[in-house]
Amino acid sequence: MNLQISSELNRQLEEIADSSGSTKKDVIRQALALMKVAHNAKKTSKHLGLVADAEKLDTEIVGLL
Repeated sequence: MNLQISSELNRQLEEIADSSGSTKKDVIRQALALMKVAHNAKKTSKHLGLVADAEKLDTEIVGLL
């Protein structure tokens, strides 16, 4: 499979890979795994979000699907 991305997206991908000590390929695999979680959550009427405290939703992630 070949994937063409913009230079800006490639820069972001390289930055994430470098800061996490992984490869761009691994970052893409992990991103797809996270997208699968979001997709499955949406199918079961759940929401995806970020929390610092398990009792309070800080940020709900919307618009992925």
